Amino acid sequence: MAPGAVRRARRRARGTPPAGARAQSARSAEDWWWDRLAPSGSGYHLLQSDSMLLVLPDPGPVRAQRRAPRRAPRPQLSGTRAAARPKPAPTPEQGPDSGWGDRIPLEILVQIFGLLVASDGPMPFLGRAARVCRRWYQAASQPALWHTLTLLAPQAGRPGKDGAKAEKKLLTSLEWLMPNRFSQLQRLTLIHWKSQVHPLLKLVSEHCPRLTLLKLSDCHGVTPDTLVMLAKACPQLHSLNIQHSMVESTAILSFLEEAGPRMRKLWLTYSSQTTAIVGALLVLRLLNLMWLPKPSGRAVTLSPGFPGLEELCLASSTCNFVSNEILGRLLHDSPNLRLLDLRGCARITPAGLFDLPCQDLEQLHLGLYGMSDRLILIKEGSPLLTQKWCHSLRELDLSGQGFIEKDLEQALAAFSTIPGSSHPPLCSLNLRGTRVTPSTVSLPCSHSSVISSCPGLLYLNLESCRCLPRGLKRAYQGSEAIQWCLEQLLTSLPSAS
Repeated sequence: MAPGAVRRARRRARGTPPAGARAQSARSAEDWWWDRLAPSGSGYHLLQSDSMLLVLPDPGPVRAQRRAPRRAPRPQLSGTRAAARPKPAPTPEQGPDSGWGDRIPLEILVQIFGLLVASDGPMPFLGRAARVCRRWYQAASQPALWHTLTLLAPQAGRPGKDGAKAEKKLLTSLEWLMPNRFSQLQRLTLIHWKSQVHPLLKLVSEHCPRLTLLKLSDCHGVTPDTLVMLAKACPQLHSLNIQHSMVESTAILSFLEEAGPRMRKLWLTYSSQTTAIVGALLVLRLLNLMWLPKPSGRAVTLSPGFPGLEELCLASSTCNFVSNEILGRLLHDSPNLRLLDLRGCARITPAGLFDLPCQDLEQLHLGLYGMSDRLILIKEGSPLLTQKWCHSLRELDLSGQGFIEKDLEQALAAFSTIPGSSHPPLCSLNLRGTRVTPSTVSLPCSHSSVISSCPGLLYLNLESCRCLPRGLKRAYQGSEAIQWCLEQLLTSLPSAS
C-alpha cells in the first residue's frame, strides 16, 4: 500500500469514535431533553407514545433505559473462591404501566365522552369504551350519557317461535339496565317489539321520569293502560310517534286526555283505527305549517273528516299553500264548527268559505298581518261572509284584506238587515288596514250604521284605514269610545246639500 494511503487510513481511524462512545452521546442528549421537560423533583414525569408526548403528575413509571449489549457469560469459578463472592440482591420488578387513560379525572373523561355521544349517539361507542379499562368503564356507565336509546327486538324480521323468548331474555337484562344506566333517558325508540311492549314500557315509567319522546315502530300490544301509565309517570313527555304500529284507538284517546295540554308532536298512520280518533276531536290547531301541494293524477277520495270538530286553527305568520280545496277536504263533514282561524291564509276566498257546511260560525279570523303588500288580494266577495253568518258571528277579523269600498259597504250592511227584532251578536270587529270609509261604518246606504245595529259591539279597530279622517284611525274599546267614534264619523260626512 502506498505511504499516503496508509496515513489517510490512520487519520480516519483516529477521528472516528468507537460504537460505545456514539451510544453514550445519544443517551446523554436524550436524558438532557427529558430533564429539561420534566426535571427531577418537580412532581411530573414524561410518557412517550406513538404520536404524542405527555407530561403527567407523579407517581409515574421509571424512565425506560436502553439495554446494554449482552456480554459473553463468564466461566463459573470452582472452590472456595466462588462461595466467597456474595450474590447480588434481586431487583424488584416494576409492574406494567397502567396507561394515561387511568390518570385522567373521571369528570373530564365523562365530558369527553359526552361530546362524542352528542355527535354520534351513545351506541356503539359507550359499549366499546366500557371494555377498555376500569376508569373508562366507570365513565361509560354514567346515566347522563345514556339519554338516547334504540331497542331492536331480538329475532326481528325472522319468523319463529323463539321471538317471544328472546324478548323476555332481553327484558331480563333491561330490568337491571333501566335503574342503573337509563335513569336519565330522554328519547326512546322501540322497533319490532311484539309481545313484551307493556312490561318494557312499565319499566320505562318506573325508572325514566325524564322521557320526552317515545317512538314505537312496528310494535304490537299497546294498551290504553300502558300509554296512560307512561303519561302520568313521565311529566316531560311531549312527543309520541306510533306510525306503523298496532295501537288501539282508545289507547290514543286516553293518552291525549292525560297528556294533551303538553303534547307538541303526534305522528299517526292513517288507518281504520284512526277514524275513531278523528271523530272525537273537538279542537284542531295546526300553526305555522308548511302546506305543500301534492299533485295527483287520479281523483282523491275524501277522508272521514272531523264530524265533531268545533275549532280549527290554521294560522300562519307567513304565506302558506292552504287553499279552498284543502279547507273543504278538512271541513266537509264538520257542521258544528264554531271557530275558524285562517290568519295568514291568503289563498282562501269568500266563495270557498261560503261552501262550508257550518251554519252557525261564531268567530272568523281572516287577517293578513304584514303580508298585504306582497300579495294579489281578492277585491270582492266579502258580502258572502256576512250574509251567511251575520246572525251568529261574534268576532270578525278582516284586517289587511283588499276588498274595495263598495264591497265592504255591502258586507257591513248585512248586520243591519237581520230579519226579526233581534240584534246581531257581533262584539268585535277588526277592519285594520282595509278600505273602509266613514259612510261604510256610520251610515251604510239607507240603513242604520253597523255601530248602532250592534249594541254589543265592544271592540272596533280602524287603524291604518286610508279612507278615514285623521284622528280616528285607531282601535276603540268599550261602548262609550265606540259611540264617540260614531259621532265623529257622522260629523265628518259631507252634508246632503
